[in-house]
This record gives sequence, C-alpha cells and structure tokens, in this order.
Amino acid sequence: MTTQGNGIAAVRRGAGDRLAAVFDRLEHGWENRRTVAVIGNVLIAVFLLELALIFAARRGMLPDILAPYVPSRNPFHAVNLAFTMLLVFEVIELVFSMARSVATSVGKQFEILSLILLRASFKEFTYFELPIDWHHISKPLYHILSDAAGALLIFLLLVLYRRMLVHKPITRDVESQGRFVVAKKVLALMMLAVYAAAGGYVAFAWLTTASAPAFFETFYTVLIFADFLLIFISLRYAASYFILFRNSGFALATVVIRIALTAPPYWSAALGVCAMIFALGVTVAYNLHTGARLRGAEPA
Repeated sequence: MTTQGNGIAAVRRGAGDRLAAVFDRLEHGWENRRTVAVIGNVLIAVFLLELALIFAARRGMLPDILAPYVPSRNPFHAVNLAFTMLLVFEVIELVFSMARSVATSVGKQFEILSLILLRASFKEFTYFELPIDWHHISKPLYHILSDAAGALLIFLLLVLYRRMLVHKPITRDVESQGRFVVAKKVLALMMLAVYAAAGGYVAFAWLTTASAPAFFETFYTVLIFADFLLIFISLRYAASYFILFRNSGFALATVVIRIALTAPPYWSAALGVCAMIFALGVTVAYNLHTGARLRGAEPA
C-alpha cells in the first residue's frame, strides 16, 4: 500500500474510533443507574397523568385544548400509552445491543416483539365499554389470547435461545476483530440518529395532529437494511459461509418480524413464533458447526 493509501486508511480509522468513542459515552450514560431511575419515573408520571386526564374527560372536566390528546375515555388507554413508551426505551436498548453482538441484538428484537404482542393484548381492552359486558368482548378476547399466547411462546423460546448463544469472534485476527467492533458501533450510532429523527417526527406529528405514524413498523424497516449492511461489513473481516448464512438468517428473521407487526390478529402471533423458531434453528446449526458448547469469549 502506498504512503497516501496508508494515510487515508489512518484517517478513516481515526474517524471511526472517534465515532465509536461517542457511542461508548452514550452507552455508558444510558446504562447509568440514574438513567434507569429517570425512565421509571417518566413511565410512572405518564401513566398517572394519562389516567387523570381520562377520568377528567369522563366527567366532562377536560379543557377543549387537551381533548385531542385523550382519544379514548377508557382507563386502559393509559396502560397502552405507558407500555408504548416502555417499548420506545426498549428499542434504544436494542440499538445499543447492535454493537455488542449480532446474536444478542436479534434476541433483543424478539424481546421487543413479545412486548409488542403483549401491548396488543392490552390495547384490545381499550375497546371495551365499562363496565365490561361479556357479550361485547367475546371476539376481542380471542385476539387477546392469541397475542398473549404468541408472546408467551416467544418468551419460552427466548429462554432456549439465550442458553444456546455462543459469543465467538468472527476472525482470529485481533486487529480485524477490533475494526469490526468499531464498525458495529458506528452503525449503531447511525441507527441512534435515525431513531432520534424518527422519534422527533412522530412527536411533532402527534403534537400537531393528535395522531402519530406507525413508529415501530418504520423502525423495523430501517433495521432490516441495517442488518444487511452489517452482513456486508462482516464480509470484510470474515468471508465464511457459515457466518454469512447465520447473519443472513437473522436478517430474514427481522424481515418476518416486520411483516408480523402489520399482520392481522392470529397471523401476527404465528409469524412471530415462526421467526423465533427459525432464529433458534439457525443458532443450533451454527453452534453445531463451530463445535461450541455453552459460552465463548468475545461477542461476534
């Protein structure tokens, strides 16, 4: 390599290292105990405030200016809102996990999917008239049970998936592995920027129109392309067929999750469980190839 080529490569490495350092600082702040406490307090405050607004609306005491932001007079809407905000924070955790391990990130995606299915179950309660009448809840009840069963099956399969995870470097070259980790951190930082922009747009739309676009569906669409980009990045450091198949299989699981998010009841749960089984199968096959047992040394 020429001197000029070495200089360009050094500049690129320097820029990547600086971006990775920014990511590390953000991750450290996110995992801080104070941050966790703040998130918990925000969720509690939102839940109680929404409950207060709903009961005020039910009694005709809500000012007209606030009425558009209380679309339902059902108290269960407060549960749905707080749960949605919890998912927002979980997605941030998902983005940070992208830099730790591909397999860990996929597991986090399924964690979020199971929570989305549970949220869908809770959301059905917002359509119930209070007091609840059995004759009006028979059909929604099937939707609740379907989503809850799907969430439970994914939860159980996640337990198996976590036990089978083997974190091994994709290359034995220490410098190449370090470059790969830096590349993942830069990609995760880009995803944080996209996530912040999408969140800002959704918040603006909600404040101006009292309605919000489909946020999680949009994020998972972007995540699909990020997964494929990660596949191509990994090929720079390891061109192994087995690594390529594993990462491509995980990307396919993300695609199925994305479809599940917009699928009708029953299908959403079924697709989510099928995607989890597929990811589990990919993990089993990859572990058989590597001859791994329980735990490895470094995240891949």
